Amino acid sequence: MILLTYGTRPEWIKILPIIENFKRNSVNFKVLFTGQHETINDGWYNYRLEIPKRSIERLNNIFASIISSKELEELNPSAVLVQGDTASVFAIALKYFNLKIPVIHLEAGLRTYDLNNPFPEEAYRQMVSRIASIHLCPTEENKASLEIEKCSGDKYVVGNTVLDNLSGITPTYSSKVLCTFHRRENHELMDKWFTAIEQIANLNPELEFVLPIHPNPNVLKHKEILKSVKVVEPMKHNELVQQLKDVKAVITDSGGIQEEATFLQKRVIVCRIESERAISDHITLCPKPENLPSLFNSVISNYMIDEPCPFGDGKSSERIYNILSNLNLI
Repeated sequence: MILLTYGTRPEWIKILPIIENFKRNSVNFKVLFTGQHETINDGWYNYRLEIPKRSIERLNNIFASIISSKELEELNPSAVLVQGDTASVFAIALKYFNLKIPVIHLEAGLRTYDLNNPFPEEAYRQMVSRIASIHLCPTEENKASLEIEKCSGDKYVVGNTVLDNLSGITPTYSSKVLCTFHRRENHELMDKWFTAIEQIANLNPELEFVLPIHPNPNVLKHKEILKSVKVVEPMKHNELVQQLKDVKAVITDSGGIQEEATFLQKRVIVCRIESERAISDHITLCPKPENLPSLFNSVISNYMIDEPCPFGDGKSSERIYNILSNLNLI
């Protein structure tokens, strides 16, 4: 039995295509939800861990709960798959590495080489790379990073599974601009990012700016800055995809939205100092809030794009099934 794991909403979205593929092919698998994001209401699992609710030292609390779990030891899978770079991912990987059970890392090899950007994800993914047996990389660049670092284990380029959810969707271009902000390293600058978004919205009244507000208090407390922006409640993934399909451009600090938006041929301004994802014609990096208005003007004046998505073709789960099948892991 192979164990697929997730702890956060983005992880669930990215393992879902693998779950659906495994079901079609009658693979013996189980799904574990660690409970890192408690409010996931569309995820499915066989097992769930209970992480005690503590706001202080939240990350260490997640680690302690996972590492000390007797239930994980009793599952005794033939291999365990983790996705991405969260606390759940590294804790699960370390737990099973210590039990000498092979770790499969989905979305392996992403790097900024700056431990503060993003924090703490950059550290987690580098550490998972050191203990994983199989690395499933979105791009050739990601695979090359692992080879340069001399990480052990088998390395494969499979694309990004999040794109499998989007196959068959035809993009259109409305007057909407989607904005999303949540990253920990932007919390201290959130008022400045929101002020820049508000400035852009005032200068472009012909466009409708939509911002699903993140529930983190460090984001939510700046909501009142956004007078000319349509602030909405957090969206379910299918609702977000519909927005991405129709918008003219995207302003975000999210990783997954970069991948989905570029697959749907939308230009993306990434509001971060560093990006671990491929910078292409689709993506413009914006390290500071004061740079955002001028960058937005250049992007919106040339919003149409017809270039291949740098993150894959929407067939990743099929490749992963074939790889794991050939390795006799499923």
